[in-house]
Amino acid sequence: MAKLSGKRGKTWPTILLMLGALYCLVPVLWVFTAMSKSPSELFTTFSFVPGTGLLDNLSDLFSYGGGQFGLWSANSVLYAGVGGLVSTFVSTMAGYGLAKYEFKGRTVIFYAILGGVLIPGITLAIPQYLLLSQVGLAGGVMSVLLPLIISPFGIYLSRVYASAAVPQDTIEAARIDGASEWRIFTKIGIPMMIPGMVTVFMLQFVGIWNNFLLPFIMLSDQNSYPLTVGLYTLLSKGSGSPALYSVAITGAAVSIIPLIALMLFLQRFWRLDLLSGGVKG
Repeated sequence: MAKLSGKRGKTWPTILLMLGALYCLVPVLWVFTAMSKSPSELFTTFSFVPGTGLLDNLSDLFSYGGGQFGLWSANSVLYAGVGGLVSTFVSTMAGYGLAKYEFKGRTVIFYAILGGVLIPGITLAIPQYLLLSQVGLAGGVMSVLLPLIISPFGIYLSRVYASAAVPQDTIEAARIDGASEWRIFTKIGIPMMIPGMVTVFMLQFVGIWNNFLLPFIMLSDQNSYPLTVGLYTLLSKGSGSPALYSVAITGAAVSIIPLIALMLFLQRFWRLDLLSGGVKG
């Protein structure tokens, strides 16, 4: 009887997880299916059967506006790549400092960061625009990058990971050997925190890649738009030219591919961390 109840206890969570995965994946599947349909097929049928307009849709997408989709893609890579890397390094330094150093106000700073985690980013977009406009940065690339450098959740996650992954005894031994604090951080702290840094980078990259409101408010030049804002302009023009709906859907599907590729590439770092943890155990 106990075995039966144990099996049931494992079955229901699995079913719920499968339903959740299905709920998340069905829209993605529809987008990839819809990108293969011609405008006539898209508006006359609703099914998951592939259409016949994939090549035409891709050609229209990459030729739209003289190659604006490629420019938007490059902008997204710039914002998400540079913003994610800088934010990850800043979060790592801040998290390591909060975890490994004793100083006055550390607890207050940590709780302030926790408060920042609870504040929706959407509420900060307008104040950030007003502040950056006062210093003449609104409308440029820096107006999108600067607000993304500080990530309260990234700092919190780095602090938690540094506390668990970097032994204090190792740091003290390095200090006894005469190593500077910067050398300890770069040669001991960072290598031990790489899986956590990968997690922070992935979260930041995906968040910046999918960010819409901040660049929508900050940028006015279409050549500076990321994919999210660029595809929104396509949808806005779709009411006057329905064929642009197919282009926008194709662009949305193509924009998902880099995220999938990045996840597949970075997962080896998480797998390596699990294996190293198993060896240590």
